[in-house]
Amino acid sequence: MSQYQIAVVVGSLRRDSFNRKLAEAVVKLAPPELSFHQTRIDDLPLYNQDDDRNQPDCVKRLKNEIKAADGLLFATPEYNRSIPGVLKNAIDHASRPYGQSAWAGKPAGVIGASVGILGTALAQQHLRNILSCLDVPTLGQPEVYIHIKDGFFDEAGNIGADTRQFLQKWMDRYAAWIRRHAA
Repeated sequence: MSQYQIAVVVGSLRRDSFNRKLAEAVVKLAPPELSFHQTRIDDLPLYNQDDDRNQPDCVKRLKNEIKAADGLLFATPEYNRSIPGVLKNAIDHASRPYGQSAWAGKPAGVIGASVGILGTALAQQHLRNILSCLDVPTLGQPEVYIHIKDGFFDEAGNIGADTRQFLQKWMDRYAAWIRRHAA
């Protein structure tokens, strides 16, 4: 039985998202004590502080999923050298109203994949800055900036041996991070 529940937040809505595939691939490398659930962010309205006192059901659902989690896994693409608006929107919703953040204290890992040569380095740095402000202890090393090339994923969504070995090392560190920081 799983001991730690992990909420997976994928910052892409694209049906064939590289980051969703990356998240699914890295989850396969996790020890059995970690259980993963992908949170839904595609149904959230744009954040509006006027709605803080009467949040829609989809926002309440997201906040409850985050609150119920022992840890977080973010998989983000890079849009214009930052995080996608949909991811920022989800983060803002679950952090509000002020003083009632669902994110606070949840240990996190950040990964990302992109066709760009820099992977998602800049987006991840922006995300780490946001998470720091929200009191989310985030695994620092190793960093996972995956440069996607043709054939990176096979038909079944699997990744090559070299990348799998690198991601296994990351997952081992991430699992230790969760064990150390989960409430």
